[in-house]
Amino acid sequence: MIDKKPPLNRKDWIAGLEKGLQIIEAFNDTHPRLTASTAARRTGITRTATRRYLRTLEHLGYVESDGHLFWLTPRVLRLGWSYFDSARVPRAVQPHLQKLSLALGGAAYFAVMDENDVVFVARDGSNLVQNVGYVLGARIAANLSSAGIAILSTYTSEEVDKWLIGRKFVPYSPFTATTEEAVRQLINNARKNGYALLEQQVAQRVRGIAVPIRTHAGDVVGSISVSLPMGNETIENAVARALPLLREAEYALLVAF
Repeated sequence: MIDKKPPLNRKDWIAGLEKGLQIIEAFNDTHPRLTASTAARRTGITRTATRRYLRTLEHLGYVESDGHLFWLTPRVLRLGWSYFDSARVPRAVQPHLQKLSLALGGAAYFAVMDENDVVFVARDGSNLVQNVGYVLGARIAANLSSAGIAILSTYTSEEVDKWLIGRKFVPYSPFTATTEEAVRQLINNARKNGYALLEQQVAQRVRGIAVPIRTHAGDVVGSISVSLPMGNETIENAVARALPLLREAEYALLVAF
């Protein structure tokens, strides 16, 4: 279900905090270093105000500068790790992820939806399978992962339609679903089966299987998934191995939440 936040009373709104976070989020892999002018264009904030925010962030240790360009420092990671340290759900799922990765020989994840992406907020897997999936904190478009498709499968048809409208699907492999119809079919299959199964959407020869995780009240809090090297294993055998363990984790967490 798409999260519907109630409107915030304007007297409780701190515009400066919003703009400061917008400045931080303006940095990404294609914009690792920004001038004040570029940051202003990317955020819609005036250049004068943007420079003040950047200088403040520099004073606080969140960015560094050579006087012209600005870039993020590792201190920004404190913001993300505060979530990992304080969130209850990622801690609760960790024992189940350990069991899944040991039993299946792949990497196991817990992911949550953040706008149009899924973010992997807990993981387990040996170093031998690090290249099978995602690092902790990785963010990826929801349609590219079994975790994202599992969550999308819990949306109503109207919510799925709204999510798909105008979306561009970037190919990461020759097998990536890149049309609205193909992505919708993945979602419909997951809804019908009660689990999501994707193959080679981002990396070739990698298969993902996922189930949504709900609370007692029926609210979807995320999904648990496994990434498995395909090798010579058939889909049927992979599902037969993984799905009972995923269902076990799903039920245990339903009871816990």
